[in-house]
Amino acid sequence: MKNLNMISRRSFLKAALAASTVSAMALTGCGSAASSTASSAAVSSSAAASGSTAAAGETFKVGIVNYVDHASLNQIVESVESRLDAIGKEKGVTFDYADYYANAQADQSNLNQIGADLVADGVDVIVAVATPTAATMLAAVEDTDIPVVYSAVTDPAAAGFDGEENITGTSDALNTDAIMNLIVAANPGIDTIGLLYDLSQDSSTQAIADAKAFCEKNGIKVVEKNGTTTAEVQMAAEALVAAGVKAVFTPTDNTIMTAELSIYESFIEAGVQHYTGADSFALNGALVGYGVDYVQLGEATADMVSQLLCDGKTPADLPYQTFDSGIVTINTETAAALGLDLSALKEAFKPYCTEITEVTTAESFS
Repeated sequence: MKNLNMISRRSFLKAALAASTVSAMALTGCGSAASSTASSAAVSSSAAASGSTAAAGETFKVGIVNYVDHASLNQIVESVESRLDAIGKEKGVTFDYADYYANAQADQSNLNQIGADLVADGVDVIVAVATPTAATMLAAVEDTDIPVVYSAVTDPAAAGFDGEENITGTSDALNTDAIMNLIVAANPGIDTIGLLYDLSQDSSTQAIADAKAFCEKNGIKVVEKNGTTTAEVQMAAEALVAAGVKAVFTPTDNTIMTAELSIYESFIEAGVQHYTGADSFALNGALVGYGVDYVQLGEATADMVSQLLCDGKTPADLPYQTFDSGIVTINTETAAALGLDLSALKEAFKPYCTEITEVTTAESFS
């Protein structure tokens, strides 16, 4: 997968387009490049609207927009790309995503620019990874026929995507009660749990509300700390350590995920168990990640893209998909550093999960 900065990548493409336009004008004496692009986009939109199926040899422009670099989201992108390649070979078509990939680096102004660029490029579909990305891309395609297929949107209804005709996708909805039960199972009698999240992340809103409800029901006190940047998250983690909590819950929060590699050692040194809403957290040092298989999520997202572009489906024909979120990922290095017995931990977790996997600390999935 390409790890190019979004702005430099798009600027390069614009510069190349400008150069080719100037060259064409010099050779032919007419400014046909813009009208040609518009015509191509119109043909593409017309084909999508007509519900026609793809012809062998056809090429589709697939925009893929990642919200930020972190293990789970990157894993989705890689899975989408590899699945599109496989489908393309099977159907005899080409999904051109290499020229239309961008990473917003968690910057809203980047997202806005990416959306405008992709619409101007006349892409046939936009794959939007994470909730802020999907919301921005949906706004960008307003008044066009370009569909949006999202991935890793935790709560599509809360994000306002239900009832929207031009968007569908795959959700990594979280079973918060199950994670809270993991904490209690590993720590019988626990009386305080820390909550670490970004207040601005829509993906955290419902999960945090559910965690608070669980704690209230079970007589467990809550200590909340928040951060919107890695530096703030580090301070929030230190505050939780100072508060004396022994377990911390974080949902599928992109801000905390991005900061995990910078906080996990502090938690280990203080004996704090970090329970989280995705396997990528565990990969980056948290004790436990709990949630969906992000490879499966990416593959299903790519399948929806194929149905839209190759089979004449519309987003309204394809309800958003949810998946089994019962996979526990344990970081065995972290468990050992915390002095936990791995076999006992697995036994305690069994009633609350469908599968248990193990990882050791790394920056990304190999």
